[in-house]
Amino acid sequence: MQTSSAFFDEMSKLMTGAAGVAQAATEEAKAAVRAQVMGWTTELDLVRRDEMDAALDVLRAEITALRAEIAALRGNAPQV
Repeated sequence: MQTSSAFFDEMSKLMTGAAGVAQAATEEAKAAVRAQVMGWTTELDLVRRDEMDAALDVLRAEITALRAEIAALRGNAPQV
């Protein structure tokens, strides 16, 4: 029985080591893909979502102000 137990102990160590290697390979692959995608987005000069939302907020405020100015010039009540 002692031989069988030693065999299973060694197999357990081997499987644990293999699982660690697989986990490390997965993390490395994720990092490589993330870096590649970031490179593509930089190359395409894409804008982050929060930057786009901020720009839209500014534009909406400017449009509202311009509508009010146009209404004042026409002598109409401002439309919101």
